[in-house]
Amino acid sequence: MEENRTLSAVPGIQVGHAEDRHAETGCTVVLGPFSAAVEVRGLATGSRELDALSPLHLVPKCDAILLTGGSAFGLAAADGVVRWLEERGRGFETRAATVPIVPAAVIYDLGLGDAARRPDAEMGYAAAAAASSRPVEEGPVGVGAGASVGKLRLEGLERAGVGTWADPGRPERPGAHAVAALAVVNAFGDVLDDHGRIIAGSRGPDGGYLDTARAIRRGEAPAWIGRPGECTTLAVVATDAPLDKTALQVVARQAMNAVVRRVSPASTAFDGDIVFAAATGATGTGQAAFGPVDVLALGLRAQHALEQALQRAVRR
Repeated sequence: MEENRTLSAVPGIQVGHAEDRHAETGCTVVLGPFSAAVEVRGLATGSRELDALSPLHLVPKCDAILLTGGSAFGLAAADGVVRWLEERGRGFETRAATVPIVPAAVIYDLGLGDAARRPDAEMGYAAAAAASSRPVEEGPVGVGAGASVGKLRLEGLERAGVGTWADPGRPERPGAHAVAALAVVNAFGDVLDDHGRIIAGSRGPDGGYLDTARAIRRGEAPAWIGRPGECTTLAVVATDAPLDKTALQVVARQAMNAVVRRVSPASTAFDGDIVFAAATGATGTGQAAFGPVDVLALGLRAQHALEQALQRAVRR
């Protein structure tokens, strides 16, 4: 059997996709439960329940993370994920009900397919029901069904999608923990490889890459650039280490550097870049052994895994 090198390789993580092929939109659910934190950059985010991931929030864990298309309309898909979890008694226990906690973030994909059809509660439910620990499908699936990159010249943009990669750790080391990442790339800018070369982005009339960052530096931005809010990169990094929200905030910030390294330019006024960090290990069972260097090591592994996921999102 082929080794699972996707996000679902992390023990306790399950991933499910659902999409509307005609409308070219969809959503992806990452099921827990897990401790989680988030790093947000750019000026064009669309989200739900991110406050629940703050170290100052009373909820210790969330039950799922939703990445969805459909811009702000697509946040309705979270209702379906909540319903699926509630039916199974999963959530934060209150006196009157068990309340599922499902942070969510969106990409803008209304321009490629049918803009009147967006992810809804039924699609969110279907994605949750499809979640499993099998290797995660990559490419134009789930939240990546309508993703694209290179928006400097809309006639020259390229299709993108979902990419994922896992670092299983070093099994010869006691206590080694898995680290993995999943990303959907719907960025304004270009995607770069390990050597800084453009591997996906905006192409000019001659078919060559325009190099978005260089074009903007030279004042060659087209008139449409005054319409922000139609681009973003979303990601989830996960580990089975027993980390709390404070440590996961460090991991999320470190992992966000992958977006800065692989998307050019990143975190712009046109993008709403969000990286979630999740940990399935039970806090209080060995967390004291994780000092600042250990947390940094996990963050750097998460950054590396996310860099690979970002490249795979445009190559798959």
